[in-house]
Amino acid sequence: MFTPQKFLITAVVLATVLARAQEEQSALSSASPSARYWTALRVEQEPPRGDISNAIPATAANAKPVSITNEFLIVTVQPDGSGLTITDRSSGRAFITGGDFKVHGDETLALGATDQKFGMGRCIQISYPDGADMVFLYPKVPFALIRSSIRNRAATPATIRTVRPFEATVNLGKPASALTTLGTAGLLAPNKNPGSYDWLAVADPATRNGVVFGWLTHDRGDGVLFSKVEGDTIHVGGQIDYGRLRIGAGDSEGLEILAVGYFDDARLGLESWADQIAKVYDIHLPPQPVVFCTWYSQPYGGASDEKHLAETAAFADKNLKPFGFSVMQIDDHWQAGIKGDGPKRNFTTHDPHGPYPSGMKAAADNVKSHGLTPGLWFLPFAGTVGDPFFQGHEDWFVKHEDGTPYTVKWGGTCLDMTYAPAREHVRDVVSRITHQWGFQYLKIDGLWTGTATPIEYVNTGYKEDGIGDAVFHDPNKSNLEAYRDGLKLVRAAAGKNVFILGCNGPQNMRSYGGAFGLVDGMRVGPDNKSDWKNLLRGPTFGSRHYFLNGRVWYNDPDPLYVRESVPLNHAQLICSWVTISGALNTSSEWYPGLPPDRLDLLKRTMPSHGLPARPVDLFENDLPGIWLLTDDRHAVRRDVIGLFNWASKSKEFVYPLDKLGLFPATQNYDPEYVAFDYWQNKLVPPLKGSLRITVPGESCCVLAVRPVSNHPQLISTSRHITQGIVDVIEEKWDNTSKTLSGRSKIVGGDPYELRIVLPDKKWTATAVEASDGATSAFTQSDDLIRATIHSATSEEVGWSVKFK
Repeated sequence: MFTPQKFLITAVVLATVLARAQEEQSALSSASPSARYWTALRVEQEPPRGDISNAIPATAANAKPVSITNEFLIVTVQPDGSGLTITDRSSGRAFITGGDFKVHGDETLALGATDQKFGMGRCIQISYPDGADMVFLYPKVPFALIRSSIRNRAATPATIRTVRPFEATVNLGKPASALTTLGTAGLLAPNKNPGSYDWLAVADPATRNGVVFGWLTHDRGDGVLFSKVEGDTIHVGGQIDYGRLRIGAGDSEGLEILAVGYFDDARLGLESWADQIAKVYDIHLPPQPVVFCTWYSQPYGGASDEKHLAETAAFADKNLKPFGFSVMQIDDHWQAGIKGDGPKRNFTTHDPHGPYPSGMKAAADNVKSHGLTPGLWFLPFAGTVGDPFFQGHEDWFVKHEDGTPYTVKWGGTCLDMTYAPAREHVRDVVSRITHQWGFQYLKIDGLWTGTATPIEYVNTGYKEDGIGDAVFHDPNKSNLEAYRDGLKLVRAAAGKNVFILGCNGPQNMRSYGGAFGLVDGMRVGPDNKSDWKNLLRGPTFGSRHYFLNGRVWYNDPDPLYVRESVPLNHAQLICSWVTISGALNTSSEWYPGLPPDRLDLLKRTMPSHGLPARPVDLFENDLPGIWLLTDDRHAVRRDVIGLFNWASKSKEFVYPLDKLGLFPATQNYDPEYVAFDYWQNKLVPPLKGSLRITVPGESCCVLAVRPVSNHPQLISTSRHITQGIVDVIEEKWDNTSKTLSGRSKIVGGDPYELRIVLPDKKWTATAVEASDGATSAFTQSDDLIRATIHSATSEEVGWSVKFK
């Protein structure tokens, strides 16, 4: 019998048993792809073939429903075969009904449960001859955790390709036509979603009420979620693609864990799911870097070269490092090998005739001499059969079933991460790059080659990619398990202090959830460019996966651009979106050639604010146009609203302030807000009830907002697009002395402006003072004071403004 203690989290739902396998396997061969999504189990019997279990459904042992509860949910299983019900305690809504517990079990029990991550909880367990269904509730976890186990009762091993362990009806109190789904394929009608990898939200756009489904583990299989509509009701099914999951004769296997929860705001549900992922895999992200990537630079793109990389590093040291810049990353074309389909793949050494004739260690040492972190791009799990370097090492590669090396477009020949000599090669490459050459930031590309699946670029919605057609040296390892073993090897060889950026999910989304807990950053979208159409790729994919950012990894949307060929409104928009969203800040410009005003745009994006930002209209627009960033870490709360007009024509944004996320109106309090427009550098008319701002086409508006006060208050600063969030440490008002004071982080040599809004024109500033040798001056115009502080060095500066 399945023992929960064997697995990280003990939470299971088994929708089928191996007894059904053979009759459904015959139906699969003729089923259409869409029909296949709703079949329960794809299994291959290893020779000699025969019946796997001969199981006969048993009569339920309990006549009464079995229930468990926590502070969020009630889970009930009806042993009469009517299935699983999950109810939200707060609203009383049974949001999941008919969960696929349709086979009478031998025994249905409510049990206590202990988990290393979640503590003491309760579970419902249904035991079958061929496995078990288990649903767990834990304190402070707003999800029911569902897991299945299966047992091979045959006398020979079985290999499972795909399991469908969950299907249920979703109830949000509205017809399916009024609801939407959000998944890795984007915002789509429930009957139009091709399937989402790893997570799926079913939501009501009008209220944001929704049900969030998410696979918590990806240890051996890749979880997918599908929605369909029957009548006007939404059904969601969970699928796990293993490729080849081998279960020995008489052995049991616990499947991956699915989390299901109801939320008044499904955005909070997605964020909570990401928090649970971080808990399961014990994720603790390092500080977020600010990165230069050589690839798109004009001129000196690709890998750049040792002369111009050194020139760029020296320039960045002087002009950008004081603002938070930290990493210089070299991209493709530095390495040795033969050129074929895709890049050269001998990463053990540099190309002696290439851009770094002095070697990669010399390049890294030069970057470090400027107090910056050197970074390097490579493909850890790819080789090139036929390259002289790999001659005699054909055994390193994954094989097709006919014994030929498993080769994929652009990625080359897949290295077998279940084979010790191939693993030693990868270990040697990573160790040399990090420990001998000294690179402390790795951009690892072609990740899907570690899963030994074909490229599906650009891959967002579910695609049947034939996972399982590869043959690994160790037949007991599944595709995803081999991939995760490879990533663990990279981390172990590099060391815990090396920042690892994965690149990228959309090449084949098998590499997306499989990397949870094993990389610090992930390219969540495909390559972009500086033209408007390609520039939108970053915000499109970065918004869709926003809840992972800063929780599971840092989302990398690919570089922002400020070069002169980019219209100023486009440059301001992409800089603002990256800054407000908190995504990984990467640029790929020839810094010494930027005009001062374009270089200044980059300065205002650095560093990252490190806070959770949120798209407001996530369930209303596939590319959200409204973002809210809130900083409530200090006594004074700061809110920044980003309005992004992705269309070519002017747009009026109209949105209720309380739904946007500002202080909600109450019977005795309906706040009015003062607002400062960062790019227009001026106050805008006060806001009350609803936001109403017109933004030109392909442009943005960034507003710092605060409730109207009866005394002067700091509304904005010039230092950063977030207007005080990264630089203002303290702000306080003394009513007795009529003094506004505070402390700010100031960059040496960078004029720092405080924008102070007055209740009315009757207030007058009499003096501005700054500490630590900084100089200050001010001007007043109507109800706005601009106080400028100059400091020769980067430091914390105290300031005060006196009024009468």
